[in-house]
Amino acid sequence: MRRGSGVQAMRAPRAWRRALAVCLACCACLLQSPARATGNDEISPAERLIFMTDHLHDVAQQSELDYALLSSQSGSQAGSQAPEQGADTVRVLVSSPGNAKGDAQVSDHSGAVPLPNAGLACNPVIIYFLERDIADMERATGGKRRYFQQRVRLALAANPKIETVTSQINGKAVKAQQIVIQPYKNDPNAERFAQYTGKRYTFLIADSVPGQVALIRTDVPGANDDFAHPLQTQTLRFDTVVRKLPTPQNGPAKSPNAPRANR
Repeated sequence: MRRGSGVQAMRAPRAWRRALAVCLACCACLLQSPARATGNDEISPAERLIFMTDHLHDVAQQSELDYALLSSQSGSQAGSQAPEQGADTVRVLVSSPGNAKGDAQVSDHSGAVPLPNAGLACNPVIIYFLERDIADMERATGGKRRYFQQRVRLALAANPKIETVTSQINGKAVKAQQIVIQPYKNDPNAERFAQYTGKRYTFLIADSVPGQVALIRTDVPGANDDFAHPLQTQTLRFDTVVRKLPTPQNGPAKSPNAPRANR
């Protein structure tokens, strides 16, 4: 946290949580954070790692970070014998060096995806994944998106454990910090969407991966919390970084000694 007056230091956590609420609520009416409601303004290490870390500070200008987005659904969940699978590529274009201007843009198969991530230093692909997941929950259950947003915020604010793990990312062993949450595990309203009570969110943040987001995954377990045979899985995994050179607006400059075409 940056140095400042005592009043500014006290307000910083509140200001950050308001920014996060706006991001996850898509500019809807803000819900009071449960942590704030109980007088707890401390930002958890998990919140700091996921939302307040400048993940793009080492990314070169005009670099595109590509992520594979994979979805799978069991046959019984899809209403058929065979499982369903889907794939997409999510791209984060970092225009300024280290995203110094906060102008990184996210796109997928539909084109540019506007995100309400103003005020957060994190890799915007995190907000993209969570916004997509919450919209999916709303469609699947008929529940209110703001309720699901609140459950995710509460789970991250509840000081979940951060573990150092080694994971395989694109065939390479990567050391990462892992955060796992289950926002609906002890939800008093879980009977309304019992199938998703055990839904698990896994975040892998790795310094050695460009953009630091190595993987984000959600799993809806099978019967009796069977994560070995999940009903649904959605995974966002870092794939590659592509350097894109800017195109001169007026075309390449011509040398004064360049040969002229014959007329």
